Amino acid sequence: MPASFPGVLALDFDGVLCDGLKEYFQSAWRAYWELWQLDDPLPPEGIAQRFYRLRPVVETGWEMPVVLRAIELGVSDDQILQNWAAIAQQIVQNEHLEPVQLAAKVDGIRDRWIASDPDSWLAEHVFYPGVIDRLKLALASPVHTVIISTKEKRFIETLLQQQGVDLTNLQIYGKETQRPKHQILRELKAACGADPVVWFVEDRLKTLQSVQRQEDLNNVVLFLADWGYNTQTDRAAAMGDSLIHLLSLEQFSQQFTAWLPG
Repeated sequence: MPASFPGVLALDFDGVLCDGLKEYFQSAWRAYWELWQLDDPLPPEGIAQRFYRLRPVVETGWEMPVVLRAIELGVSDDQILQNWAAIAQQIVQNEHLEPVQLAAKVDGIRDRWIASDPDSWLAEHVFYPGVIDRLKLALASPVHTVIISTKEKRFIETLLQQQGVDLTNLQIYGKETQRPKHQILRELKAACGADPVVWFVEDRLKTLQSVQRQEDLNNVVLFLADWGYNTQTDRAAAMGDSLIHLLSLEQFSQQFTAWLPG
């Protein structure tokens, strides 16, 4: 049984703390519209709803306009959900694109949006019920609290500051760290010394599984946030894995003792 209290609490941001689906789609659509030089700036009817369903396949921001491209090319939702990595790679190769170029386009659109109309950008994000209060409690406790995200740090800071979160004791690892999450967890363990108890909350099953494959991280306690960007298949797989704990939003908002099985 894992320790009932973490020394280090590592949280993903999108899909764990913040629901930015609407902003994701708007930024992805604007990037897609510019990259593929479309005539009509308005998205086709129904494409946003499909994008929301497919959000679990996205690991980093450059993939978002590629999801829209796959939809427009007629790839089915089932194909995208089951074979996204290969589909994304094929589109990038066929259309002579680079992930770095795509990421720069998405981030540039966000930067211009924030600069020109910060209130409307902020309004496209919703924090899940209770998570800000829970984050503030963690920051006020002896637990070393960090955020590990594939979102740019500056975007995370803007959103948290708008919610009144004091960032003084919050360590944020954003996309610019350019290291996989399991490597950041490894560095955190080394920096904290004395083999700290690390709990990691993530909404992406594949990310948790990548941590599982690191032998030196086998004592990191892993949680799959069931309210985030994952599928029923992902949640069922977590339930069948004794080393991954399926965590509900209700549990997350409670004391740490409620996070683990009785």
